[in-house]
Amino acid sequence: MLDPYRRYRHAKLIHAVRVSLGLLATILLTTGINLPHGEWASVTMLVVIGGLQHHGNIGKKAAERAIGTLIGAGVGLLLVAQQAWLGMPWLTYFAMSVVCGFFSYHAIGKGGYTALLSAITVFIVAGHGDNPVTDGLWRGVDILIGIALALAFSFALPLYAVYSWRYNLADALRDCAAIYGRIIRGESVTADEHLKLMNRLNTVMIQLRSLMPSVSKEVRVSMTELDAIQRNLRMCVSILEILGNSRPNADDSEAMVHLQSALKAEHRQIRVQLIGMARALKSGASQRLSRPAESPSDSTLDASVYSPLDGYQLLTRQLTANIGEMRQRLAKTAPRWNI
Repeated sequence: MLDPYRRYRHAKLIHAVRVSLGLLATILLTTGINLPHGEWASVTMLVVIGGLQHHGNIGKKAAERAIGTLIGAGVGLLLVAQQAWLGMPWLTYFAMSVVCGFFSYHAIGKGGYTALLSAITVFIVAGHGDNPVTDGLWRGVDILIGIALALAFSFALPLYAVYSWRYNLADALRDCAAIYGRIIRGESVTADEHLKLMNRLNTVMIQLRSLMPSVSKEVRVSMTELDAIQRNLRMCVSILEILGNSRPNADDSEAMVHLQSALKAEHRQIRVQLIGMARALKSGASQRLSRPAESPSDSTLDASVYSPLDGYQLLTRQLTANIGEMRQRLAKTAPRWNI
């Protein structure tokens, strides 16, 4: 249960158990003290952590939920009070529609979650304006209880976004190594296996991008630094695509032998660094990242004689430099992400 990788592998099961125990706690608490409308505590528990398995998101969502609840509950109680005082249902309906239209206007854009929950809470507390004031107050209390319990259960075996970021990045680096191996062996870049690896890499890059805000909050690594690592990965994938389409034909054995000889050190270094970074991310043995890298060959291109292979060699050396830069960034941030 304390191993990060196993918690990542069984994240769905852990999340399901945690939400189930949280719901059981809200039911026992609200029924045990006979709290009116206690079901709203359970609803709030589901809203706050039901769809958020990463710890970095829960605190923010709970704060937004609390603010939205307080705003919505206050507006709802005012609507109930004016309905009890004036007794004009149509005025209440009109006021509720205008207020919720205002919240919906702000629900698109920054702070949209808070605005949407404010509108929902208005109806939870006020109904259609005919709820008693005491019912509205109890429902507001139930929602705040649900928020408190959701935060408490979020700290039970937390599923950090940084785990998903680390292990997805490790898998992406292994896929890069596999693609590079296929390229230098002369295997087809239009084969299903090659296309499957490229599609998987593109999917993982999107997932990593979505995890970055939560990772930044959890481990205090700046978004700028995370974006730089993401950029290194994106460049690696882009260069691999170009290499796959610019390498010599497999039938041109003389050119392939020449490349294998000229870029022998780069071939080895690229594979060693990609697999090394993947192992460090997955195992947490970040000292691997601090080991000195093997120096590539110092051979230079003969500028006086142009060869169609020059571009391929330059790209390979650019890939080596990019991977080295990524390795340095991971080593620099390792004390923070290695939790």
